[in-house]
Amino acid sequence: MTSPGMRADARRNRERVLAAAEEVFGELGASASTEEVARRAGVGIGTVFRHFPTKEELYEAIVVRRLSRLLEEAPVDTDDAAEAFRSFFTRIVDEAAAKKAFADTMAVVAIDVTKSTSGAGDKIRDTIGVLLARAQAAGAIRSDVTKAEVMVLLAGACMAADRTADVDLRNRSLSVLFDGLAPRRT
Repeated sequence: MTSPGMRADARRNRERVLAAAEEVFGELGASASTEEVARRAGVGIGTVFRHFPTKEELYEAIVVRRLSRLLEEAPVDTDDAAEAFRSFFTRIVDEAAAKKAFADTMAVVAIDVTKSTSGAGDKIRDTIGVLLARAQAAGAIRSDVTKAEVMVLLAGACMAADRTADVDLRNRSLSVLFDGLAPRRT
């Protein structure tokens, strides 16, 4: 969060640091160095630490930004509940495929509710819960599937997406996953 009284140049530097951190952590994962972030942002390491006193705070800030963007795009108000569920789930997996750090984070967000992501992880879980309930009410998802199970499936899909560059394989795998979530035919 930027403070209202922050100088314009400080705001610009903070945004440059966040953009560079998304890029660096996205490519290299959580083990990336803050020195590389500073280099790509075109600022000194002191500027990075002035805005984000620890590497963990910087990492969390980019995760919160990314999760917040996903939440803004969540199709919770659409009429097609099944498509809303599938598209949001797929969007998260696609993000995980594109950014290594995001795949790792989504696995933690999906499974370990004790990890902090400034509330964004809770909001992702809540949104999945809402989309799941709507899809179940529409008869598109099995009624015996819980949010916890969907979150574990999401974590697994995110980790798998991070480890394969084959988009067709990822899409086929998601299709199998969604088929498994569909109501059983009698």
